[in-house]
Amino acid sequence: MQREPCTPRPDWQLRCEKAGFAYHSIGGTYWDESACYSFTAEEVDLLESATDELHGLCLEACDYIVQRGRLHDFAIPEAFWGYVAESWRAEEPTLFGRFDLAWNGHGDPKLLEYNADTPTALVEASVAQWFWLQDVFPAHDQFNSLHERLIARWGELGETLPEATVVYFACARDSEEDLGNVQYLRDTATQAGLVTQHIFVEDIGWSEEEGAFVDLGNLPIEAAFKLYPWEWLARESFGPHILNRSCRWIEPAWKMLLSNKAILAVLWELFPGHANLLPCYFDAGPLSGDYVRKPLLSREGANVSLRRRGGAMMTGGSYGAEGYVYQALAPLAEFAEKYAVIGSWIVGDTPAGIGVREDDTPITSNTSRFLPHYFK
Repeated sequence: MQREPCTPRPDWQLRCEKAGFAYHSIGGTYWDESACYSFTAEEVDLLESATDELHGLCLEACDYIVQRGRLHDFAIPEAFWGYVAESWRAEEPTLFGRFDLAWNGHGDPKLLEYNADTPTALVEASVAQWFWLQDVFPAHDQFNSLHERLIARWGELGETLPEATVVYFACARDSEEDLGNVQYLRDTATQAGLVTQHIFVEDIGWSEEEGAFVDLGNLPIEAAFKLYPWEWLARESFGPHILNRSCRWIEPAWKMLLSNKAILAVLWELFPGHANLLPCYFDAGPLSGDYVRKPLLSREGANVSLRRRGGAMMTGGSYGAEGYVYQALAPLAEFAEKYAVIGSWIVGDTPAGIGVREDDTPITSNTSRFLPHYFK
């Protein structure tokens, strides 16, 4: 694993936009092809194997949580406990997820967290960096089968829906990034043969007469992919209506267990010493060295505290009321005073590729940059 300087393509903005990646410069600099990351084939094999292993561990952990009634550890509203458990027992299918890994090419990749419900950085990890590879390193390869696997997975999900079901694709109105990810996912579903429709979360209504969520035309919404966190949905004023089960939600409700940092403590409880896990607990007592305090529910590095002997580093935000986990510190890959996190994707049950995000500090935040990769 190496960080290499690159010459940006002269028309890179246009190339990104043609790939559906319009938010390439959000926040100033986001997509950054002035450098890239290179891997060996053996390193890619190791990342793929670690991703597959972590996916299996997470499924085992979900079963344990449901069987042992541990949902109270996850700050899930009690009214939803039965709904989450039923979703798991019914084996409601999942679309995708992104494991964030600490790894510098040596030793075993370590799980930092699992973006299992609303993972973003998808368009750039899928089509944007693939087209970059074709333009810059056409003789090399990339750990990236996201596009093909998403289309195939939507085909499988479509087979579990009644014929002619319209799948709505929803996100909040105020996020250009979320909209770009949702539009891309809708496109992959359409390519798989599904009938699709876009709607903003704010435009979803509830019809007492129909006993269903409805669109702006008052038509029932029977299936919906939502790039909108389950913990927000469950706490909305219309949240209790979800429990009437009139709509099939993608991702399914059991993903609430995996998108919550509490899963990190449960994984370590179940699989202590596992090569791909970091020690993690619901209190800091058992940790003797440097550690990171993470809110159970937080996004984009908000309210994270990094505690080291040499001092502490904290980020701001509005999260933490639900509680925290305490995870042993895993140093990130550091090149040229930049800190890199590897986002490793799973589609269905299959590892599907990686994306590398880079930050100026050891806490990856919403100001991080995305750098493309290749392997030899």
